[in-house]
Amino acid sequence: MPEIVTPASLLGLTAVLAYLLGSIPFGLVITRAMGLGDLRQIGSGNIGATNVLRTGNKKAALATLVFDAAKGGVAVLIAGWLMGRDAAQVAGLAAFLGHLFPVWLGFRGGKGVATFLGILLALNWQVGLLVCVTWLAAARISRISSVGALVAAASAPLWIAVLGDWALMALVLVLAALIFVRHASNIRRILAGTESKIGARKG
Repeated sequence: MPEIVTPASLLGLTAVLAYLLGSIPFGLVITRAMGLGDLRQIGSGNIGATNVLRTGNKKAALATLVFDAAKGGVAVLIAGWLMGRDAAQVAGLAAFLGHLFPVWLGFRGGKGVATFLGILLALNWQVGLLVCVTWLAAARISRISSVGALVAAASAPLWIAVLGDWALMALVLVLAALIFVRHASNIRRILAGTESKIGARKG
């Protein structure tokens, strides 16, 4: 963790605002705006980009990926610019929790992968870029989105260790652990050989 230099009151306000930003369900908003129906009634019911892709609309899926990543990245960048790296990490965690547990959807949100990538890119672009490449490679080789997500999450602490940005380690370990928890059902299907492939409309 970085040295805590920002007053607790400001860190608390940062956490609340970042949570609210992170809790915006862009996948749901985008699919409704494009007339694709209620995303929670499609495929896995998840609000992330992978499930948006199951509508068959690649533009909607890409937009969801970008906006879900951006809300994490923007929260980090604004907090870091106004206060410092301690506030940036608080904002990243809060935005991530907002995506996973959005107040607007009864605390039933996404699995956090795009938001995780956006947070990493904003905190350390080199780590973020390496994790993105790992994610794309694993997803391409396996043709399973959840495999890409899990491999990317697992790789993040390793890339941090390689680059020596130890102040990020605690936060990234927490975020990666939450991604694995949110992918528990996917892990069971991967082990059973029943996890859906990228581009499948069901699963």
